[in-house]
Order: sequence, then structure tokens, then C-alpha cells
Amino acid sequence: MKKHFKTFIPLIISTIVCLYSCKAQKAQTQKIIADGAELTLVADEYEFTEGPAVDSNGDVYFTDQPNDRIVKWTAADNSVADYMKPAGRSNGLYFDRNGNLLAAADEKNQLWRIDPDKNVTVLIDDFKGKKLNGPNDLWVDGKGGIYFTDPYYQRNWWNHKEPPQDARRVYYLAAGTDTPRIVADDNFDQPNGIIGSPDGKTLYVSDNGAKKTYVYSVGGDASLSNKKLFADMGSDGMTLDHLGNVYLTGDGVTVFDKSGKKIQHIPVPEKWTANITFAGPGQKTLFITAMDSVYTLEMSVHGVR
Repeated sequence: MKKHFKTFIPLIISTIVCLYSCKAQKAQTQKIIADGAELTLVADEYEFTEGPAVDSNGDVYFTDQPNDRIVKWTAADNSVADYMKPAGRSNGLYFDRNGNLLAAADEKNQLWRIDPDKNVTVLIDDFKGKKLNGPNDLWVDGKGGIYFTDPYYQRNWWNHKEPPQDARRVYYLAAGTDTPRIVADDNFDQPNGIIGSPDGKTLYVSDNGAKKTYVYSVGGDASLSNKKLFADMGSDGMTLDHLGNVYLTGDGVTVFDKSGKKIQHIPVPEKWTANITFAGPGQKTLFITAMDSVYTLEMSVHGVR
């Protein structure tokens, strides 16, 4: 009898481990959203909201591109007000380490730096003598360098009808320079959402046109390598939480763990969810831009920079 019992010990142990692991994973999924939290409408007075960027206070700046404005959401009183108009038809936004607001200024295919007094510096006006296709989204690494995507979405405010560049790429602009370099030229359809890990070693890039999101290793020289498929889903914008979960947009918000496994879906009433960031005190509020509206959702995880 003892002999037979011994043969079952490994099976019993593996079953217990499995049950504990499944329970822990379920608990982690449930803890992403704060207990009792519900999606809250902040405002719905826009045409198409995009590019939320959080400042050091936890306030969010986002764009209403068709109306050519940047809007500020103040976390303390949950208010919204125009910050800059006109705003270069800005799309994606991100704050650098010095408190300047960086903008993918789509009107003239430029990259801007907007200082706290709203003075604008054009960081990039062209690439190899030609306009960029239309910088869309960006992320700043620990060295102050800027990764940005450059798809091609025809705008009614442009005179040209064809992409100026011969490919749709990911570029990197090193701090203190004025000439970007190509870091990913992978036959993208429409490279769009982009975000990097806090340690600067990993970069996520969405090819929204191909409905794929990829993950890259980042080298010490800012180069990208080891491209791998992360998720069979594109994303207009994306963010990360402190657990390494990746938040993709489109049909609401879909959350994947660091291995690429889907762990959560957050429904949003609008047809299209464009972008997201963590905001508020401690970055525990998920701020969501969706078509003509913006929403918040309280989380039990927090964002990272």
C-alpha cells in the first residue's frame, strides 16, 4: 500500500501547485482594477481624443486633433480645460524628464517640444530632406532620447496625397541632437502605439494596420533587436503598469501580462478607444481617451515612467 501511495505523491503535489497557481493568477487579474471601481465619464465634448500624457503632478494632457487643441485634465478637481489652441494638430504626447511636453505635431509632420510657458521648439522638421509621414506616438527613454512611430494616415489639412518617406518606420532621436535615425524598418503597415519599460531594456511597438504588437530588446546604443510577436492585436496607444502588464487599445482596453497572455478586458462605451495612461496621485487612475470622450477608472496597480 505504501508503495502505491508513493506513486501518487508527485501527482498530488503537482495538483496542489496547479490549484495554487491558478488561484494566484485569478487573484492578480481581479486586483488590476480597484475593488468596486467603475468606468467614469470625465467629459464628452470632443471630436477625437488622443495622446494622453501624465505630468509630475498626475495631471493629464491629451489632444483633440480635429479641433487642433491640447486639453488638460486636473486630477485634484477632475476638471478639463483647453491648454493650447492651436496646437500643431498634435497627436501623441509625452513628457520629458525636464517637464517639457513633447508632441507629434501632425499638421506639418514635425516633432515639437513645448516648455512650461508654452514656447514651442521644433525638434524635427524632416528626415533626409523630406517631410516625415506623420509622427504619431512617442516614448522617452532614461537618457532623454525619443522613440517615435511614423505611419501614414492621410489628413485633410495636408496638400500632399502620398507619403513623403518610402517606408513607415520607428525612429530614435538622441537627446541633444536634431537628426533622428531609423531603429525599426520592418515592412510595417501602420506603426502606431509605442511604450518602453522603466529599465529601458524593452520596447513595445504596435503595427496597428497589421493588427499585431511586437516587443523588442533595446541595446545600449538605443538600437532594437530580437523582434518578437507579443500579441495578435494592434493598438492605437498603450501603457504599462508596475507589474509589467501591457494595456492595448481599440475595442475598449485589453490587458496582457508580460508573457503576452490576455488577463483582462475593460469595456468602453465608444466604438473606438484610442489611447491610455496612468494618472492621478500615485498614478493609480487609468485615463482613457475614446473618440469624443475621456474616462477614468481607479486601479489597484499603478503606472510607471
